[in-house]
This record gives sequence, C-alpha cells and structure tokens, in this order.
Amino acid sequence: MFGIVMVSGRRSHPYGFLAKPLEAGYYKVMTTKPHKDKNSQPPTVVNKKAYHNYELVDKFEAGLALLGSEVKSLRTGQADLSGSYARIDGRECWLVGATIAQYDKAGVAGHEPARKRKLLLHKSEIRRIKTKLQQRGFTLVPLRIYFNDRGFAKTELALARGKRQYDKRRAITERQQKKDIDRNMKKYRGK
Repeated sequence: MFGIVMVSGRRSHPYGFLAKPLEAGYYKVMTTKPHKDKNSQPPTVVNKKAYHNYELVDKFEAGLALLGSEVKSLRTGQADLSGSYARIDGRECWLVGATIAQYDKAGVAGHEPARKRKLLLHKSEIRRIKTKLQQRGFTLVPLRIYFNDRGFAKTELALARGKRQYDKRRAITERQQKKDIDRNMKKYRGK
C-alpha cells in the first residue's frame, strides 16, 4: 500500500510522478485509462431478411472461430449476413456466405471476407440439428452476430422453414393493419 511521506513539511506521495496535487496538500494517484461504460456494447449484425423469408422454429447460440482482424471488423459492425446459411459437415458446423469486411489496419495479414467460418456447438446440439435438417423443408439460418458479456463473438442460429409467397404477403398486411390500429388508438389516448 502507498503511504504518506513528509517531505520538507509537506505531505507527498512516495511516488511523486503518479500523484496529482489537490487542495490542502492531499494527493491522488492518477489512473492511466478512463473506465469504460458497461452499457456501451459493440454493434450487433442482424439478418433482417431471415425474419421475413423464414418461419423460425428453434433457436441456438453458437460460438464463432474468428481471426483477429475479423473480430476488429465485427466490433466496428462491418459484416453482412444476408444470403448466409449454416451447414453441418460430418461432426462440425460451418457458417457459409457471411461477409465480414477486411479491417483497414490489418495490413497484409488480413482475412478473406467471404470464407467459411467454424461454428462452435456441442456434439449433442449438432446431432439434434442434423436430425431436424434431414426432415424436409428445414434449413439452418444465422439471425445475428453479437458479442456476449464476456466479449466473445456469438451467432444466433435458427432452424427455419421457408415461407411461401402468400405467407409473406399475409404477414405484411397484418403488420400494416396493426400499425393502422395503433395510429387510430393514439388519437383517443392523447385526449
């Protein structure tokens, strides 16, 4: 622990170069970095088309095996999940078609933007997903890429069944009707 040392009648910190004088001769140790706000999370990359094109049946969370430049690029939100899907090859799961932009400051040792990325799932989850995928009409779609509380990149996957064109139209009309009802009810709530 630090102690207060008397130097020529004044109190001073034993490591004077770390201290900043305050009023009445008291000293405070300066911090080198400002504390980060815990509420500031890196951006989340969302696959909006998946919610429109598919009926989501079951959701899974998987880790991502990434390179350093890919993590830096994801933290700035430079990724695209549209048109991507997940595939199970043997005992491993892969994310195919997701594009993570190259990080500007990576230099020559960057990464290929559209490469296959390994998804980290438990064996039991892979077996369960594999049996569902063998059924007709199911596909494995990534919904979003995000960073959890510990700072690890995670992917939210969904077992999905493709919507028909008339299902998409019905969902759009229902959404529009709900907006109209809310707009009309707002007139009466305000008075």
